[in-house]
Amino acid sequence: MGCGVDTQTVIVDLADAGTCGRAVVGGKASVLGDLLTAGFAIPPGVVVPAGARGDPGLAERLTAAVARLGADQYAVRSSAAAEDLPDASYAGLYETYLNVPAGGLADAVRRCFAAADADRVTGYRQWHGGTGGAMAVLVQAMVDPAAAGVAFTAHPVTGDRGQTIVTAVPGLGDPLVSGETTGEEWTIAAGRATLTRPGPTRSPALTADAAAAVAVLARRVADRYDRPQDVEWAIDHAGRLWLLQARPMTALPDPVSWAPPGPGLWTRNFRLGEWLPEPVTPLFATWLLPALEDAYLDGMHGTVGVRVPFRWTLVNGWYYNATPIPSPALLARVLGQGRRRAVKVLYHALIRVGRDPADADRAVLSGLARQWRDHQAPRYRHLVTEAEADAGTADPRRLVALVDQLGRQAGISLWYLAIVGGSAWKMEARLTRFVREHLAAVLPDAAGGTQVLLRGLPGAEPATAGHAVHSVDWYHPTAGELPPPPTTAGDRHAELAGQRAAAEQHCAAALADRPELLAYYRQLVEVTQRYAVIREQQARELTLAWPVLRSCVRRLGAHLTAIGVLDDADDVFFCTRTDLDAALAGHASPLTATAAAGRRAWERQRRLPAPLALGRPPRLVGDVIDRMVRQARGPADIRAAIVGHPASAGQATGSVRIITGPHDFATLADGDVLVAPATTPAWTPLFALAAAVVTDGGTLAAHASLVAREYGIPAVVGTGDATRRLHTGQRVTVNGTTGTVTVHDQT
Repeated sequence: MGCGVDTQTVIVDLADAGTCGRAVVGGKASVLGDLLTAGFAIPPGVVVPAGARGDPGLAERLTAAVARLGADQYAVRSSAAAEDLPDASYAGLYETYLNVPAGGLADAVRRCFAAADADRVTGYRQWHGGTGGAMAVLVQAMVDPAAAGVAFTAHPVTGDRGQTIVTAVPGLGDPLVSGETTGEEWTIAAGRATLTRPGPTRSPALTADAAAAVAVLARRVADRYDRPQDVEWAIDHAGRLWLLQARPMTALPDPVSWAPPGPGLWTRNFRLGEWLPEPVTPLFATWLLPALEDAYLDGMHGTVGVRVPFRWTLVNGWYYNATPIPSPALLARVLGQGRRRAVKVLYHALIRVGRDPADADRAVLSGLARQWRDHQAPRYRHLVTEAEADAGTADPRRLVALVDQLGRQAGISLWYLAIVGGSAWKMEARLTRFVREHLAAVLPDAAGGTQVLLRGLPGAEPATAGHAVHSVDWYHPTAGELPPPPTTAGDRHAELAGQRAAAEQHCAAALADRPELLAYYRQLVEVTQRYAVIREQQARELTLAWPVLRSCVRRLGAHLTAIGVLDDADDVFFCTRTDLDAALAGHASPLTATAAAGRRAWERQRRLPAPLALGRPPRLVGDVIDRMVRQARGPADIRAAIVGHPASAGQATGSVRIITGPHDFATLADGDVLVAPATTPAWTPLFALAAAVVTDGGTLAAHASLVAREYGIPAVVGTGDATRRLHTGQRVTVNGTTGTVTVHDQT
């Protein structure tokens, strides 16, 4: 029956709903009626208009209306006039009833009508300006799905219109739509479907071909309405694909670009990238970050005599730096400014250290280590102590000066960590090659290999100080501001020290009849162990200033709050340095809106799946990281596994526990597999509990790699997206020798 009659009370066939308008049949039925007429596979149905809500004869009329549909069971859903609009979806606010027999339709329809008056609906309506309108009810033949889900024709986080995101679960899609489960996720781009997140069941809900077919269906809907769509779908047991609902995507962000910011390979794993697992806040981006980078070059100039700029930038708020490109002009400047000193230091610290660590130590590195230990570290500690005493009573001008001074000393310390502590992994690589060539039977890779010699070292005992951080972005609290992390009983460090001592003896015995080789081995082990300890000590002390840095900035925020520029002291972190300077000079209007916009942008950037690398390595330099990984990785079949960098040898099986920050620390249980975006020294106590560690970011030289080796647990880093592809509760095997993570089930 068409819409030429009194459609306020007459039940309307879904095939006619597209011509009736939203005011009569509501948004959901209007769209589905239009798509049904256009030839899309829509389950047949009828619409009960709002005017029929109190009709005493509704049961009889509804029974007659659905008789021609020929179904045994039905789905009963809302279809409000204001539902599924571009700026207001009303998603999940009304009631849905599935598998309703014909005899129960009238009651289900009445309950669906009643949901229009629920408090949650009223609140949402008022938030959108009080608009709502009448609600009809849609009754459709029930599809018995083998799989069902949702498809977005643009990435809901990045806004990329070139991607279709399909989520799916076996059977009914209601648990997915209601948020009870996450389902498996497919990304379809350029016609290719890729499984980007496994689902919660052992068997996948879709094949790649089925996911691609869903994407084609969703794209057809988007093309018809010329805007990105949020589509619900189902595939029945006969293999037929049905369209269940379509609505415009709301709050879709503008697309973001991950184009490389310049020539070469840009990564977010090296130097400060290891300490920044998230996009940075505006005040850090415009104040402390450039201060650290500038001071890093000051430290380089003080030890090498030249400044060789490391290109760095922020892409969508995420920190990236680039592989240095040795242009003739740069080489000429190094030679011209630093002369023999620069050449000597850089040669031994960057090249010789990986070939003959002991020689590099004698020639350059031991001197740099002494400079750090005897001069830079005491200077940094002294300044932090003075600043702690001063910050509590300092005026705004003095607070700014303290931040500048502390930032400079921290940046210089970062340089020493890079040039001295950064030698540790190069030395370890050389020791690994030696062990594989001469001691493979004593220290096989499968049993930990070289890393057994670097565990339980005196001076590297795991500990967490109050100044340890989750991120060097000063918005995040330090370890001293948070509840203590979980710990485990027993002295793991002493146990590993015993294993190391035994391994050293076995190696020496194996080389006893080759005196020259034994002498070289002992020299190599001693220098590698020494720098492993130095690296850990430098990493711990890098953030000594962070408690007082945060105190200074929050006091500045409190001052701006007191003079009416901000509503809350912590809002200062979401303003820029320019905003702050203007406000302190008395030239700024209130920054409330500025801070709110900065926070919204940062929250959105946090949800972006930032690539580990952008661009391509220089042709003559190549991908240094990739070469390191290939040299470190043992043989394995990695076709069906998550693949990363083999950071700490060995193999362990356990249940995944996703930890995104300190607020999750208490959830880690003894024997869990710790899966995180990245780790810093604040995470160290968790390594005593974890059976293994997996991170999205990081390299062989990252904190997770070194501490995992110290604790004797397998680690795989630099996976890119393990936190997205795995979920808490899955059982996995982590192979830190091959750099792979194998999923055993999806429970």
